[in-house]
Amino acid sequence: MRYDYQFHRQRGRQATFGQQRRRGGGGIALMLLAGVFAGLVIERAVPDLPFSRQPPGVVGTRFGLCFTGGGQNCVVDGDTFWMAGEKIRIADIDTPETHPSRCALEADLGGKATLRLQALLNAGPVTLASADRDTDRYGRKLRIVERGGESLGDTLVAEGLARPWAGRRRPWCV
Repeated sequence: MRYDYQFHRQRGRQATFGQQRRRGGGGIALMLLAGVFAGLVIERAVPDLPFSRQPPGVVGTRFGLCFTGGGQNCVVDGDTFWMAGEKIRIADIDTPETHPSRCALEADLGGKATLRLQALLNAGPVTLASADRDTDRYGRKLRIVERGGESLGDTLVAEGLARPWAGRRRPWCV
């Protein structure tokens, strides 16, 4: 019996290369998990480190394009975008419609305004300021979107891709 016991005991100590690798991988994964956890704890404990969260009201997010329905951090058209599950309408401008557009000129300008708004939102953190009303008749949050104290709406107007909001929509097709 002793011989069999020692044989099996020694055989159990020998493992193939793949088995040794699997046994050691758990320690590395545990160390990585501990490192991530420690980073989160440090971030919460020391809020003014460079990698900590943005100040209240400042939003720094990457935006894609919305193709259907609601979204997470995507641009619908030149004056509307989704952020964190909220649909936001830029309150100080009016841009051409993209779905549906009423003519080729409106479709072209609307597409350009949509891509430009996406680029402006992705250029860095923005501040969302309240407008005269909280929501419009479609339930969208009305906000002035600014970076460094300058309205992104004013930028779109200066580039000919939007008009200042006049209280109602005006036609883009002539």
